[in-house]
Amino acid sequence: MSDRFFTATEQDRQTFQQTGCLLVRSLFDADEAAVLNDVARRDQQMERAATARADADGGRTVLAVRDDLSDDLFSTIARCRRVAGNAAFLLGEEVYHYHHKLMLKEPRVGGAWEWHQDYGYWYNYGCLAPDMISCYIAIDRATKANGCLQIIPGSHHLGRLDHGKVGGQTGADEERVNAILTRMPLEYAEMQPGDALFFHANVLHRSDQNTSEDPRWSFIVCFNARSNSPYKLIRHNAYQPLDIAKDEAILENFS
Repeated sequence: MSDRFFTATEQDRQTFQQTGCLLVRSLFDADEAAVLNDVARRDQQMERAATARADADGGRTVLAVRDDLSDDLFSTIARCRRVAGNAAFLLGEEVYHYHHKLMLKEPRVGGAWEWHQDYGYWYNYGCLAPDMISCYIAIDRATKANGCLQIIPGSHHLGRLDHGKVGGQTGADEERVNAILTRMPLEYAEMQPGDALFFHANVLHRSDQNTSEDPRWSFIVCFNARSNSPYKLIRHNAYQPLDIAKDEAILENFS
């Protein structure tokens, strides 16, 4: 294993436990980020799988979700040590691939995502605990103008909030979120291509509409703890051992 690839430290794990988040600059270098950008924009299978979700104001964000792993670039990223290995270390337990998704927020038309917790959805898919973690990877530069991710660090300690329909999405209880925002800070996760944010399934997060001329695409890998495999399978995956890929495979196999 090369030391040029990010490995989370005990201090990183403490940060994650306290805030529910860990922002890693250049988890993927410029060459790897360029490969991801190119493959994402040429992947016709993902494009065919994409669906649109409306926000409360009628904006549209497109996402393509995939449960299966194959030998493609997206699966290799999901399985690589930098992503899966660090996710397991931060969560403190063996993890498995729950699903992965490509998020497409196009210039001027990309919609917002309402405040929510991922476990606000996944609770309903048979997962008994919020022992789940996601790795959000920036494909394009993410800024306030093009609708970067907004997070409330530490909100995972509040437990799961009630969620209901907001536009075509499922969002957290608005009154409760507004009360939380009077007591806890909001942070904008502005990112460069290749940067990544690991975040806990109970961290409240959202994003604004893309009002800029720049796209904001991202790739998200979602993991579940082995001990938290759903008691009944409704959507996404039950536990199956994850074959960890070497970090070098991204450029060796896809550049």
